[in-house]
Amino acid sequence: MLEREVNKKYRVELGASLVIYALFVVGSITLGKRIEDGWVRTLVMLTPVIPLFAMIWVIFRQFARLDEFVRLRSLESLAIAGAVTAALSFTYGFLESAGYPKLSMYWVWVVMGLTWGLHSCTRHLFDK
Repeated sequence: MLEREVNKKYRVELGASLVIYALFVVGSITLGKRIEDGWVRTLVMLTPVIPLFAMIWVIFRQFARLDEFVRLRSLESLAIAGAVTAALSFTYGFLESAGYPKLSMYWVWVVMGLTWGLHSCTRHLFDK
């Protein structure tokens, strides 16, 4: 399969799973506000995890379709993003001990995603 076709298929699959995820998030928040605290509310609030598994499956399929060189480059970007995220979260943990406000775990993914994307884009620009 040509790289262009592989990337198009990936964007369609990931886009669909992201739309489903967004619908689940909105639905769980809307319904969760109306339900009293307890195990039912917890289950409703956890429903967005279901489409997360679809996203993981889409990403796994994409890596399986990539050739070895592109796969290596992608995993390199992911490894660098993981290392930067670990360093920043560890550093902020010390700052929290010094009295800084506690941050939500959502920020870990934001930092990792931004670092991953920034590294990938920067390398793509300078490799030409």
